Amino acid sequence: MTRPVGEGPQRRTVIGAGLGTAAALAAGLSAAPPANAAPAAGTGRVPDWHRYVQGPPGRTVRPVAVAASGGDVTRPEALLARGGAVTVLRRPEPTPPPAWPAGTTAAASSSHAPNNGSDGSPRGYEADNAVDGDTGTFWNDDTFGAYPDTLTVTAPAAVTLSGVTVLSNSDGVPVDFTVETWDGAAWHTAATVTGNSAVQRPVPFTEPVSTTSVRVNVTADQGTPQGEFTRINELWPGLVATVEAPTVTVDFGKVVVGYPRVRFAWASDNSPGVRLAFSETRQYLSDRSDFARSDLSGGGPGTDQYAVPAGGADWTDTDGFQADGKVHAEGLHGFRYLKITLDALPGDAPAAQAHGEVAIDSVELEFTAYLGRPETFAGWFLSSDDDLNRYWYAAAYTNELATDTFRASDVDPRNADTATLEGKLVLHDGAKRDRDPYVGDIAVSGRTTYLTHHDASAAARNVLADLADHQRADGWIPPASIVNYTLPLFDYPLWWVTCSWDYVLYTGDLDYAARHYPNLLKVLDTWYPSVTDSQGLLSKGLNSTGNYGDYAFLPRTGQVTYYNVNYVQALSDAARIARSLGHPADADRWTLRAAAVAEAVNTHLWDPSAGAYLDSTTGAVRHGQDGNSIAVTSGVAGPERAGAALDYLESATRRPYGNAFMDNDTIFDGASQRVYAFTSYPELVARFETGRAESAIDEIKRLYGWMDQHDPGTTHWEGIGPDGSPYEGAFTSMAHGWSTGVLPVLTNQLLGARPESPGFATWSVRPHPGTVAWAAGRLPTPHGPLGVSWRAGADAFALTVAAPRGTRGEIAVPTGGRTVTVRVDGRTAWTGTRAKAYRARSEDGYVVLSDVGSGTHTITVRPLD
Repeated sequence: MTRPVGEGPQRRTVIGAGLGTAAALAAGLSAAPPANAAPAAGTGRVPDWHRYVQGPPGRTVRPVAVAASGGDVTRPEALLARGGAVTVLRRPEPTPPPAWPAGTTAAASSSHAPNNGSDGSPRGYEADNAVDGDTGTFWNDDTFGAYPDTLTVTAPAAVTLSGVTVLSNSDGVPVDFTVETWDGAAWHTAATVTGNSAVQRPVPFTEPVSTTSVRVNVTADQGTPQGEFTRINELWPGLVATVEAPTVTVDFGKVVVGYPRVRFAWASDNSPGVRLAFSETRQYLSDRSDFARSDLSGGGPGTDQYAVPAGGADWTDTDGFQADGKVHAEGLHGFRYLKITLDALPGDAPAAQAHGEVAIDSVELEFTAYLGRPETFAGWFLSSDDDLNRYWYAAAYTNELATDTFRASDVDPRNADTATLEGKLVLHDGAKRDRDPYVGDIAVSGRTTYLTHHDASAAARNVLADLADHQRADGWIPPASIVNYTLPLFDYPLWWVTCSWDYVLYTGDLDYAARHYPNLLKVLDTWYPSVTDSQGLLSKGLNSTGNYGDYAFLPRTGQVTYYNVNYVQALSDAARIARSLGHPADADRWTLRAAAVAEAVNTHLWDPSAGAYLDSTTGAVRHGQDGNSIAVTSGVAGPERAGAALDYLESATRRPYGNAFMDNDTIFDGASQRVYAFTSYPELVARFETGRAESAIDEIKRLYGWMDQHDPGTTHWEGIGPDGSPYEGAFTSMAHGWSTGVLPVLTNQLLGARPESPGFATWSVRPHPGTVAWAAGRLPTPHGPLGVSWRAGADAFALTVAAPRGTRGEIAVPTGGRTVTVRVDGRTAWTGTRAKAYRARSEDGYVVLSDVGSGTHTITVRPLD
């Protein structure tokens, strides 16, 4: 909202285009030159951007490699192709484990209270579960992340032990523990275990011990989404050898999303089970998935289960139970790696058994997300910088993964299901989680959609309209459908306003604006005034908002720069909507309020000692990327403060993997090492638009280059933590729509083209080349494509714009700080000192041409001799 590295797209360098190809590039002609070749001048051929497209060729997606296999597995590579040889997994039936004598009891330092588990069935977690002979029950301590946790087993008479075996849960195992025995007067350490990760761990003693009591003393547990607890299913009185479960891990090459499908050729006649574990990264692939929907709904095994019939089956993983309350699968997953293991949950017996033989013909995925193919791209981008090209199309693919149908079976299980979105195309926040449409994410992912797949714009409209329809009586608009539209976020109603303007601006859908104009009035004129203080600033804590969160659930209160500059932006965008609908009084009122809030921000939140805006006037002194960047993009910061704030961020937040979202750790430990592409997007926009294109490109390459080069490759992460790690470990979404800002920033800022009024009726083109030699692209509009291409040479700059019929725009060409002449279609428009056409003017290092009409125009800029 919140690799081995596979082969990514082939690295190819696309070298510079000659000035004569500008018109062809802008027109979007599709003839492709050979790889690595520059388009020849005057040939009408354009660089082949198709090769950067990441989407699969069709709905059926197959793995590209076997990443690993273990145990008794024959021909694991056969999983990669359908038909022919099969992969066989074999596992012998285990020897029954030893049992404690009748009358044995167990006691524990604490035991979790009974509940309904993860499936709604009542269950207890008392110590006796560890000696009841039922591997489906377990003892669970009741001290989250606190130690030691002890389990004491007492037999009615002495038993002689050569060791014990600890059987724990796959959703958290004891990592460090000792096993002690009682001699009638004192406890003695019989064995010490450290760094354990095995679910079934035999613990041998140095010599046999005769004892009546055994105590397991746990000092560290594995942390899982189910919490850091000690969970022991059975403590067996003896050494029970483990038979390695046969397993095969396949690699799909990049993150994919949909319903896994496995074709089983045959199986032994004892209903052998398979367990499927999914992960977006190799690092977090284990015996359980890196994330399962049950992680958010009370716990579960973290795998999908299936019992294979003797005659084989063509099985698609869908949500539900295979047998009566047993053998459960979750259905849709977002992942790169899929681990298949011949195994079964103890509680699934006899419907599924953990031994036998299973033959698998093939593995594939039924891809459910938006299928982005070259023919579906209404907009495209290409430049002389191969890295930037890859990042643009990787962003498109990341966003495609999040563009999917809203289905109750695979949305966030925390009461996010809603009949009003069921079956509609939406922009989820992520591929694997949370899979709920959050409006803050659409602030980025919406723009990515409008610039790539114009036919998918309904995915944003559906969400924005649905949230408006669930507006609270006091004007507050929910951030998403989660918890029945009640998750209290302070900033997301502002994002609803700005996202609504973006939608109207890019699509021209004024019907949407008119229908939801009452919602706009209510949120800006009722709810936000209720949380405005006497100094005219939003102040979190007023009107019982102290417990409200924001995009990162940050514990900040009072006057926060980020909230207030976003408020300025929302008021300005609302004024544009009002003017478009013919409500000038509302527009004037909101414009005046925006100016007043901006003045208050500059009066109370500017820190002259740092040369940057404070994160908040409350608490420790810190400076946020979010507030400082949006202060620039919203116009709150004038040129001097904008430059100072961006310079401060560069000096205080620069990391090898991007720019951190806070300059110190006073808000939480590690904040100064955390990078969000979500809050980096406005900083990138600010850098380009204040003449810092080189620093913007540098930040892009650190941030998106890091994600490109680290597992899972291609897709863009929800957040990055210390040392460039996924910021929330396995829980991190590694394909998140809010991280795709590199795409709109390359199109809108580097290429320089964007809409200025609803539906591109008016547009502007203002390139920011930086270190890029040439760029070309196309933007979809309701009037037809807007094509742009330019080349920055040592002695000249050439720009071609192909504007759709019925539109007009403003074109600004960079001068490089020199006195230049500007010609439009061969006609002089600027002589170096005065205008000859298009009301040309010199402004901030550009020559600006006004009221340029439709059609194809070529502009050349040359230094005045």
